Amino acid sequence: MEWRCNTSALGVTLDGMPTTRPRHLITETDQVAKALDDAARRWPESSGSRAKLLVRLIEEGHRALIDANDESRAARLAAIYQTSGALTGTYEADYLERLRDDWSE
Repeated sequence: MEWRCNTSALGVTLDGMPTTRPRHLITETDQVAKALDDAARRWPESSGSRAKLLVRLIEEGHRALIDANDESRAARLAAIYQTSGALTGTYEADYLERLRDDWSE
């Protein structure tokens, strides 16, 4: 079951909400408050709205994750390319076939 914001229920004082998308509540713990204060210094144009700062922090965090994933992938590929062919010629052409002949079936 997916929960959605419903402002049409009796007793709700808000008129219709501008979106049907899920909403998230975040408690401003000391750590969150510090992050928002730091974000306000980083983005002074958004410092009047802690909600806007929170969105910017999420967007920047997401961008950092993507960048880190890209860097990790690039490092793995570089290691593969760097070691590719390092064992060429180490084993004779029929090595695996001879090894398998020794196995009982």
